[in-house]
Amino acid sequence: MTGPAPAVLAGRHVRLEPLGFQHAAGLAAAAAGDRSSFTLTRVPDGVDDARAYVEDALEEEARGWSRPFATVLAGTGEVVGSTRFLDLQYWPVDDRPPGVPVVAEIGATWLAPYAQRTPVNTESKYLMLRHAFEVWRVQRVTLKTDGRNTRSRAAIERLGAHFDGVLRRFNPAADAGLRDAAFFSILDEEWPQVREGLVRRLDRASTGG
Repeated sequence: MTGPAPAVLAGRHVRLEPLGFQHAAGLAAAAAGDRSSFTLTRVPDGVDDARAYVEDALEEEARGWSRPFATVLAGTGEVVGSTRFLDLQYWPVDDRPPGVPVVAEIGATWLAPYAQRTPVNTESKYLMLRHAFEVWRVQRVTLKTDGRNTRSRAAIERLGAHFDGVLRRFNPAADAGLRDAAFFSILDEEWPQVREGLVRRLDRASTGG
């Protein structure tokens, strides 16, 4: 399956670039140091592991299943993490052209500790949601996280996503075994209200309010 064309998603604070091997060293640097916030997420450790991480992501992309990005600071070009569209589905439910998904997931997101709790994550989600709903015209975007990750769950709720529930022992956990997964979603008709809230948050961040 050939999926949607890669695209650069650019905002005021962050630029999401289609992930490639040229980002491996930057990913390794972003993940170095304090890794205490990475225990429930797969994050590369070192340059060799970062190259393997990119290779795995590009294999998923070649199947049309995902679109991975490097998260880059708009002002400096510094790589501070990664995110991706996942589980792209292409059901023939309307007149959309081949290779354009009807539903998508946003996930596999991680940021260097110094980029966490900054506008980077909010704007990254805004750019991806806007692309999914306004360019691809998807009907639903899913977000999920480890059920134990209260910080991630709270961040998803702040986006305005609807909590759909927890599926127990849903998929492999980053720290071994199977994890419970907390699921959230945003529907196309909910996007205008979610967009308005995200734009307000980003405006406040830009003005220091």
